[in-house]
Amino acid sequence: RACNPPVGNLATGRTPVTTTTCGQNSTELYCFYPDPNLLHHVSPGCGQPRCTKCNANQPDNSHLPADMTDDFFANPISWWQSAQAVHREEIRLDFETEFYLTHVIAVFKSPRPAAMVLERSQDYGQTWRPYKYFSVNCTATFGLQDDLIEEGSMCTSRYSDAVPCTRGEVIYRALSPANKIEDPYSPEAQDLLKLTNLRLLLLKRQECPCHGSGLVEKPQRFAHYAIYDLIVRGSCFCNGHAEESPGSVGFLREPGSCVGIVHGKCVCRHNTAGEHCEKCAPLYNDQPWKPGDGKTGAPNECRKCRCHNHAESCHFDLSIWLASGKRSGGVCDNCKHNTEGHRCQRCKPGFYRDRGKPMSSPDVCKPCACQPTGSANATFSSSWRCHPRTGFCYCKPGVAGPNCDRCLVGYWGFGENGCRPCDCARDCDQRTGTCFSGYDSEPFFNIPIGGRVPDLIQTPTNESEEEWKWNDREQGFSALRHPEKCVCKEKVLGSVSDFCQMKYAYVIKARILSAHDKGTHAEVAVKVKKVLKSGKVKIARSNRSIYPESWTNRGCTCPILNPGTDYLIAGQEDSRTGKLLVNMNSLVKPWKAYLGKQVSDILRTGCK
Repeated sequence: RACNPPVGNLATGRTPVTTTTCGQNSTELYCFYPDPNLLHHVSPGCGQPRCTKCNANQPDNSHLPADMTDDFFANPISWWQSAQAVHREEIRLDFETEFYLTHVIAVFKSPRPAAMVLERSQDYGQTWRPYKYFSVNCTATFGLQDDLIEEGSMCTSRYSDAVPCTRGEVIYRALSPANKIEDPYSPEAQDLLKLTNLRLLLLKRQECPCHGSGLVEKPQRFAHYAIYDLIVRGSCFCNGHAEESPGSVGFLREPGSCVGIVHGKCVCRHNTAGEHCEKCAPLYNDQPWKPGDGKTGAPNECRKCRCHNHAESCHFDLSIWLASGKRSGGVCDNCKHNTEGHRCQRCKPGFYRDRGKPMSSPDVCKPCACQPTGSANATFSSSWRCHPRTGFCYCKPGVAGPNCDRCLVGYWGFGENGCRPCDCARDCDQRTGTCFSGYDSEPFFNIPIGGRVPDLIQTPTNESEEEWKWNDREQGFSALRHPEKCVCKEKVLGSVSDFCQMKYAYVIKARILSAHDKGTHAEVAVKVKKVLKSGKVKIARSNRSIYPESWTNRGCTCPILNPGTDYLIAGQEDSRTGKLLVNMNSLVKPWKAYLGKQVSDILRTGCK
């Protein structure tokens, strides 16, 4: 629920600033009519005036500004007094931060002023606005109607009588029938109640009616302002997110300070922070901060960002909030443990996710373990050293292994340029390139064209085992004894403009089923799984043939099309014969979801 700090005396422990103080420069004589409540005997009328001296430097004779805000129960007869003969006096109470005001009470020792103004500042004294005007005649003094006549007027004559000559009160209530506020944390309430400074302008003195013709003392010795007590009731300004609770606060008692000082720093709840709970705590910015609702009691708590324990703070981003349908707008700051993203939900370049650990684990992202010599520099995304989900490295031509640390079967000479194909009918020594003469040491499979590929012992590409399992209804076939023998110069996916300039007639996702050497040409059977683009030749999601135009004497289709593998294929068509063609200008890449999405985006927005 919304919280409300307790109300206390904001003036306690704080010293007002005044324009003058009696006896500031030298001893002054002054006279006053004694408080009838303090006399041992009750005398009719005003009684006899008393005269004494005031000196700000003598403790027994001083009446300093701090005497207005001391404990009025412990020191009921201490007061502040102005210098003699001043007409305009200013009393200012400065706060170190923002507070909420409820009411002000000033108890005068001298007769109350004939005219005064109570003002507040909300910007530490830069600008001032009136709370209330006080005058014996509001219309004549301030040009305002008296609130005794017109309810809600800014001026009142209620507290401006000269009588009583001492202990007369001036009272201001911030919340009155004229100022009805339903939600104390609304902008309207803050405009009325919030303050950083309070000021009383005493504009016109008035004499006590006891002054008669028989007065002996000099009238100027009565010409001063004097105040017993200045009480400013209010509370911490905490936006509905803090209140007093055992061992904490709303209203703190600072060690070694005066008891009961109301301090401005809130002890915040609802995952909020700041002196006034005016913002969300560092890791709780998933939705916009709001004050507590004082009308409905809704706490409007701040919500934690989903950073998977990889960040100590987050910030609110309006664009992300709006894009999510106002469900989540938090962006994690300075993701740790080699993570990145709005929610620290993915591994940084050069790291991959350990699927055996929860996303919140500090060890979820492991460094790529790629062999520098065998790893390719020009990967699809230049910042990736290995696949961010599997950790498999991107290898140079002829190089194999999850870490790109050895030659493929049928290749030799591991080095800066990858591995070279063996110049043999069979496999060769990977260090020297010497051909093996027997079959005992040959790891390749002797598969005739159209023959079935047996269960693979080694997976020639960096895919998981799941991706290499054959579908029960599909069989992989090879046009070569082993597809890894083929070496072709591949077309790379370059910029958007490069892709669009090729003007591909079709773009599909297809699985290679079989390949056949027809003597004059090759024919590759595929299962079309997705059609991203088609031209004049109609393409359905079914089995069909594609026709490589490059067919080497080694029995390889170029680009390489390994049986059992899904590819992204972009190429030309022969509309006369209804054939889909593949050549060295075609784009042929092992299928990846991100690659398909990128090409789809290019086709949708890039090629016009």
